[in-house]
Amino acid sequence: MTVPNSSGPDFPGPNLSGPNLSGLDLSPAPAPAPPSKRIIRHGLIEARLLIRNGEQLLLALVIPLAILVAGRFAGASLEGLDVLGPSVLALAVWSSAFTSVAISTAFERRYGVLERLATTPLGKPGLLAGKALAVILIILGQLVILTSAALALGWRPRFTPVSALLAAALVILATATFVCLALLLAGRLRAESTLGLANLIYVVLVIGGALIIPLQRYPTVLQPLIGALPTAALGEGLRAAANGQLLGWSVVVLLAWLVAAGLAAWKGFRWTS
Repeated sequence: MTVPNSSGPDFPGPNLSGPNLSGLDLSPAPAPAPPSKRIIRHGLIEARLLIRNGEQLLLALVIPLAILVAGRFAGASLEGLDVLGPSVLALAVWSSAFTSVAISTAFERRYGVLERLATTPLGKPGLLAGKALAVILIILGQLVILTSAALALGWRPRFTPVSALLAAALVILATATFVCLALLLAGRLRAESTLGLANLIYVVLVIGGALIIPLQRYPTVLQPLIGALPTAALGEGLRAAANGQLLGWSVVVLLAWLVAAGLAAWKGFRWTS
């Protein structure tokens, strides 16, 4: 038995007369992705991590939905939804922009995640921008779901074009303010202390910060103090805007808090534990 010649017609040799491959550049290209792509990808990762966390999901959706449904079927009339609907939206912004950011950032700082990510091409500005994008995505999702649920339960808001724009501005200002306060808290305390204090502040201001309960239902002597809180500015502002009214002091209060909280977070945040 004969073995065919590897260079014969059954086994043609390599074709050396093909296109010239010497012009190909096969050297490594380790350049990072563009900044916008890095921020978007990091923001999406942060958003997915928040959604997968049971405690964060409880704060973001379960508690606001439970308050909305319980308030509707525990005796609140359809007119009561004029107060409860925007109040629950304010609560959702507060829970995601402050409590969730404070807790997650504190543990990322404790485990060295922040300092490691800060040394990557993402950098500190990209890391903060990614976190901001994640918070925006989460809050947008919350507002869509909670608004749809409130409308299904009978809420009929009376937004005007101007009051709708004011409501959007209040949400943006409040989100930025709460995130700055969360970063200040997470950047100064230990993770366990941040966890306990953030949850305590969440409960105290839900009850006493005019988020759910309108300001006029508090004792008269406490109303000026409570009205100066950022939670009261958001809650009162959204309730007024949903009824077609405008509250200019809400914008002033949130702007003042944003400047103070932003400066404090800029000076006081620490990337390492």
